[in-house]
Amino acid sequence: MLTFALAVFFLIITPGPGVLSVAGVGSAFGSGPGARYIAGLFVGTNLVAIAVVSGMAAIVLANENIRLVLLIASVGYLSYLAGKIAFSGTKIAFKEASKAPGFWDGIILQTVNPKAYAVNTTLFTGFAFWPDSLVMETVLKFLIINAIWTPIHFAWLYAGMSLHRLNLAPHVQRRVNIAMATSMLLVVGLALMAPK
Repeated sequence: MLTFALAVFFLIITPGPGVLSVAGVGSAFGSGPGARYIAGLFVGTNLVAIAVVSGMAAIVLANENIRLVLLIASVGYLSYLAGKIAFSGTKIAFKEASKAPGFWDGIILQTVNPKAYAVNTTLFTGFAFWPDSLVMETVLKFLIINAIWTPIHFAWLYAGMSLHRLNLAPHVQRRVNIAMATSMLLVVGLALMAPK
């Protein structure tokens, strides 16, 4: 079980669209919007986990056409979200983001986030530690994952808010937001280019 918990920690803490966008929302919009966004990510990641555990994700992702549609939706939505973060609070943006990503944005992000499916598939199909009951093991995995997932995401939110509290010059804050958004897209690109 300890090996499983360590795997959860390292798979979740590594930068992916979820944690990078949380830091970006924290930096650009603060704690309230960040907490609402995390709540949406929480619901979304658990929906993905349920899809993985039930086998629904395997059935859907086995179809090349559905995978292509999800890929396009993922890239499109992540680009939109990255744009909101990159252009929040800047004076030179084409259109300043006036509304922070919220609860529903978090749910949508996780349902189109390739890392969410990969992490959940790895965690739920590997690391067997309760051979007598698959149901009990699955329930314990959900509890352990969520117990580790939640503070990690709030730590990333705090990191983003800390950047904002540094009261950086507007052009520096703009560069930080753009760097976070770009990093988010790069991580997605790497996940998409990985062998399937």
